[in-house]
Amino acid sequence: MSVHALSDLTFTLDNQFTANFVADDIADNYPRQVLAAYSYVTPKACQNPTLIAYSDSVLQQLGWTKKQAETAEFLQVFSGSKLLAGMQPFAMCYGGHQFGHWAGQLGDGRAINLAEILTPAKGHKTLQLKGAGPTPYSRSADGFAVLRSSIREFLCSEAMFHLGIATTRALSLSLTGENVVRDMFYDGNAQSEPGAVVCRVSSSFIRFGSFQLPAARQDIRLLTQLVDYVITRDFPHLGAPSPAVYLKWFNEVSDRTCQLVVDWMRVGFVHGVMNTDNMSIIGETIDYGPYGWIDNFDLDWTPNTTDAQGKRYRFGAQGEIAQWNLFQLANAIFPLINQAEPLQQALNDFAQNYQRLWQQMMAAKLGLTLAGELANEDELKLLLEIEEILSCIDTDMTIFYRRLADLPEEQSQWLTHLHACYYNEEDISSDYQDRLHNWLERYIALRDASSKTRAEIRQQMNATNPKYVLRNYLAQQAIEQAEQQDYRLLHQLQQLLTKPYDEQPEFEHFAAKRPAWAKHKAGCSMLSCSS
Repeated sequence: MSVHALSDLTFTLDNQFTANFVADDIADNYPRQVLAAYSYVTPKACQNPTLIAYSDSVLQQLGWTKKQAETAEFLQVFSGSKLLAGMQPFAMCYGGHQFGHWAGQLGDGRAINLAEILTPAKGHKTLQLKGAGPTPYSRSADGFAVLRSSIREFLCSEAMFHLGIATTRALSLSLTGENVVRDMFYDGNAQSEPGAVVCRVSSSFIRFGSFQLPAARQDIRLLTQLVDYVITRDFPHLGAPSPAVYLKWFNEVSDRTCQLVVDWMRVGFVHGVMNTDNMSIIGETIDYGPYGWIDNFDLDWTPNTTDAQGKRYRFGAQGEIAQWNLFQLANAIFPLINQAEPLQQALNDFAQNYQRLWQQMMAAKLGLTLAGELANEDELKLLLEIEEILSCIDTDMTIFYRRLADLPEEQSQWLTHLHACYYNEEDISSDYQDRLHNWLERYIALRDASSKTRAEIRQQMNATNPKYVLRNYLAQQAIEQAEQQDYRLLHQLQQLLTKPYDEQPEFEHFAAKRPAWAKHKAGCSMLSCSS
């Protein structure tokens, strides 16, 4: 450990990963197969970097201030243009399944771990630059990032944190002053776009794929070393590494992953590319690529153009895919345990836990108190049917649940009250109205059977259902304005999303449903992995 100052900013370097693992023995930075846990890499210095946003809450987590974030040295360091004494930037080597197929070695293709530090209140954190240049894992790519994808990463990671969902954080967003060429939809229409760097922060950037690659290479020594390292550093409460503790660890990884996906479902978030290399071992949302937020409720919707045909990573399949990914992790660590039955039991438990957590989450969205840990027959019918009703016609999920909390007593006013949820008024048929009315009657009867007051129920619902999410069209508008050097909307959204459950009357227009022009607009409805 060593202490360094950034202007008047002091932090303690604690480069544990590089201290515990052997580095790639080739110093040159070119694409190759690497038989090591990581490679040393130097970020590419920017010609004319500009800091355009930073997170107050991440600064506080790291023990820093706004004044310190606005120094020239802060910009130089967190755009990748300057290294401080003791920093040993590196890129991690890992593999993974992509869209269900084993891809072999992948690794940090455009992410560079700048430093590991000890924070005053939150312990060990890694500072990682995304978009700071090529690494040995960049394959045919350049390792850089464009402004649009960087804005999406910065805004969404911070939005997720304030929604109460486990996530990597975003410290800063900087322009590099240079352009990057990207073919957004892989259709031959490449364009030059502004380059940018996000500094993201997490206790660990280790993924499921970190264990899969040494397992696939039958490098049991490195596999064991990685598992022992993660347990010791990130799961110390489980005890000293051993086969029994490996099983406890896998069960906890499964539990964290289960809770994470249920939280995604609660707020209408679709990750878009749940490959095993994009699954955090500590249960955080990681790698904000072609993600999207549900506008009209649709369990079959995917934001990823690459996934448009198979829809493997569609909204409603995220729990199933998480279990599939955990199965791949179980396969990877099997040589350390040599018992299939307890691993299979953990996977079976995941399915049961997901159903239990999903039912409890849906009950909370509706302000209900379940009779037990699992919904009874009547309760379950109610939970399942509301998703069917929301799917019948294009209904804005976020607006529906917020307005449901204020449903009028007078039945004749119900449809009028919910009118703002609907995208196509002509779809509201008499059959639909009858079905909705019947569901609402049964829902109110069940809701009012609890001992909670209406005020308490409303409070529970509004603490579960956000008023504001990072709607796709809002992010796209912020991107388009930022590309014209106008960052006002970016900063407004950043402020808005720190209090997603509050009414915030000054920002009411950001709670409106998706405008018609955004339904099929690039960046608002579908995105690619290059986004």
